[in-house]
Amino acid sequence: MSLNADSKTFDLSGKSVLITGASSGLGHHFAGVLADAGATVILGARRVDKIEQRVSEIKARGGRAFGLALDVNNAENVVDFLEQAEALCGRLDVLINNAGVEAGAKTFMMIDEEDWDTVFNTNLKSIWRLSKLFTERIAKNKHPASIVNIASITAFRTIKGQFPYAVSKAALIKATEIMALEGAKYGVRVNALAPGYFLTDVSRVLLESEMSEEFRKGIPMRRYGEFSDLDGPLLLLASDASAYMTGSTIVVDGGHICAEL
Repeated sequence: MSLNADSKTFDLSGKSVLITGASSGLGHHFAGVLADAGATVILGARRVDKIEQRVSEIKARGGRAFGLALDVNNAENVVDFLEQAEALCGRLDVLINNAGVEAGAKTFMMIDEEDWDTVFNTNLKSIWRLSKLFTERIAKNKHPASIVNIASITAFRTIKGQFPYAVSKAALIKATEIMALEGAKYGVRVNALAPGYFLTDVSRVLLESEMSEEFRKGIPMRRYGEFSDLDGPLLLLASDASAYMTGSTIVVDGGHICAEL
C-alpha cells in the first residue's frame, strides 16, 4: 500500500471559503493559498481597495475570488457580508476567522477600557458573531462545513506587554473547543491555528524592535515563521483532510512552545 497521500486530500475545488481580515498579512496570504487549492475565496476587510487588488491578483493566475467590504465589529455589515457571499457562491463551506488587533506593547496596568474593548470585540466577540451566523446558514442548508479560528502562540506563552491580546487569544482557544462541542450536531467542525511569531502588522512592534534578535534566539529553530510555513496546516483544517478533527489547535511556532521561558 502506498503511503503517499491522495493528491486530492487537500483539494478545495467546489468549496467556498470566507476569509476575514484579508486585506493584508496572513489573511492576504491565506486567500492565495486557498484559491490555489481550488476554492472560491471571498475576501472580507474594511480596506476595500486592498482586497480588490488581491482579488485581481488571484484571478490573474486563474483563481476564483470576490472581495466584499467587511467590518467584523459591525453586526449589520456582518449579516450583509454573509448574505452577499452566499448569493455569489450558492453555499458557504469554510470560514477563516482571521481578523484581529492588538493594543500595542502594553501591560495590564497600561491599557485602558477602550484598549480592552477594541481587542476583545475584534478578537473574540466578532468571531462568535460570525461563527454563529455562519453556522445558522449551515444548519439550514444541512451540509458539512469548517470554521478555522486564527489564534496565537501568545495563548500559551506568557511574556510582558501582550495584554489583552494574549488573553483574547487564550479565550479563543477555549471558545474553539466549546464551539466544536456544540457545533458538531450542525455538521460544523471548529479548529484553531496558532501561529508563533510571524512578521505581520500585529507583531511588527516586537519583531522589529531592539529585542528582536534576542527574542529570536529563544525559538528552538532560531528563526521567525514564514507565511508559507502555515500553508499545510491551513489546508489541513480547511479541507476534508481533517474530516475527523474538531476542537483541535495546531501550533506552528518553530518549537517556541517547547522552549524554556
